[in-house]
Amino acid sequence: MSKVVYLPLDERPCNYRFPQRLAAMTDLQLVAPDIRLLGQKKKPADTAAVRQWLLKETADADYLLVSIDLLVYGGIVPSRLHHLTFEECLERLSVLGEIKKRRPGLRIHAFNLIMRVPNNNKDEEEPDYYKFHGGQIFKYSFLTDKEERDSLSEAEREELERVKALIPPEYLNDFVGRRQVNQQVNHHTLELAREGVIDHLVIPLDDNAEYGFSPKEQQLMIGRAWELGVMDRVMIYPGADEVGCTMFSHIFCEIKRHKPEIFVRYSSTKGPFIKPKYEDRSLNESVKAHLTAAGAVLADHSGETPLVLLVHSPAVDQAGMAEQIPFRERHRSYFSEIQYREIVEAAETYLRKGKHVALGDVATCNGGDPVLIQLLRSKGLLDRLTAYAGWNTSGNAMGTVIAHFVIVSYYLEHPERTAGIETFRESRKFYYERLVEDFIYQSLVRQDMLENDLPGLNASYYEIGHCLDEVQTILEVKMKWLTAEYFQGIRDGEIRLARLHFPWTRMFEIGFDLELQSQTL
Repeated sequence: MSKVVYLPLDERPCNYRFPQRLAAMTDLQLVAPDIRLLGQKKKPADTAAVRQWLLKETADADYLLVSIDLLVYGGIVPSRLHHLTFEECLERLSVLGEIKKRRPGLRIHAFNLIMRVPNNNKDEEEPDYYKFHGGQIFKYSFLTDKEERDSLSEAEREELERVKALIPPEYLNDFVGRRQVNQQVNHHTLELAREGVIDHLVIPLDDNAEYGFSPKEQQLMIGRAWELGVMDRVMIYPGADEVGCTMFSHIFCEIKRHKPEIFVRYSSTKGPFIKPKYEDRSLNESVKAHLTAAGAVLADHSGETPLVLLVHSPAVDQAGMAEQIPFRERHRSYFSEIQYREIVEAAETYLRKGKHVALGDVATCNGGDPVLIQLLRSKGLLDRLTAYAGWNTSGNAMGTVIAHFVIVSYYLEHPERTAGIETFRESRKFYYERLVEDFIYQSLVRQDMLENDLPGLNASYYEIGHCLDEVQTILEVKMKWLTAEYFQGIRDGEIRLARLHFPWTRMFEIGFDLELQSQTL
């Protein structure tokens, strides 16, 4: 049994637990640190203790899957807040060279983010001053990059001057200075790839746009990767919290010598060419990147592969792309350029032909599309799909569903190799976990609670700490009721939910345990 040591991006379920859930489908041993070692949101992990844990666990490991952001800064949020010098960062990063020296045969798969520049005035995951100047910093980033790459209109030039005058210099210097240190660390990881310390490197762009600091840094990184001759072991594309799943899938495929071909079909003709919210490129380019990073390739025709990935895509670029709002209020393209019935009929046809079908539900942000899910439910297809994701950004969802699909495809192709592994049981559990959180919670329960429950508790999206017990009780009641309603009579058994909670004491995400009772697999 191959041993994979895993250091996640942070302690949230998407980073800490999802890859472990995927590993449970396999015969690989995935070893993660005690969650108490990983910090809590803005509180960084104990990086000295992490270093010692890595040295101990890798002594007999075959692979190391490591988040540079946690190793160096203490997590994704601390990477946006730290005041480390580049020299201090290098010292923390040096453990990778030490590990490689002690165990030369160990393969290191690493990932480190290009830091985001959110277009909002929220300091929940950013420095305190972002609450007042976040939108201005984003605009400064966007316009300075656009000015350098293309040109600004007179109105944009005037707006840039206004923004410069509004941002206190000490705040801008802090933000830009931190990015410079992080960028130096990212460039150093390219050197480690050239030296053979890092065998496979993924650099996701966290919440980015067409212009700004992030795409500018991406261009520099790709140029440097080319100069160093490491383009064959480095990938840079939009994403963040799904990357642990993606890279575990890549490791799995490397060990099993598995390279599945997956056919991709969109719900909108315009879908492949749309730039989703929080990303800098067309959806199809991101899908291709996630497939490649997970260890798969894009098939030319559905007839040549048993694996079909349906992508429920938007038909309008970022500004018009819907969040979780009432269907009637969406951009008009949702009523004219997306063919809901056709994609559901296609799913049913592929299934009838004996193909395995996965669904990337990314036509809306921060949750699945109730219109599509209801159609699938009415057709009796919800328990017949192989994999699903629809959470947060397009990249988060696509990376998650593809990683799951790639891993389970190996066992669908080789069912005899599941001896001693509860592959299909664990796969079905993860499938329903995604539907329960990405659709039931994010698209239905969260919206209902925000509108009907939180106001009476004097609570809001990011402020539920003072009434956490009451909010979690409401969550449990509504989640269990809607889960039973939507999945009544499924072939896989009855879904039982337990330990429903809010990992970061906010409404953005939930944690829970899911069991399937009386399954027939």
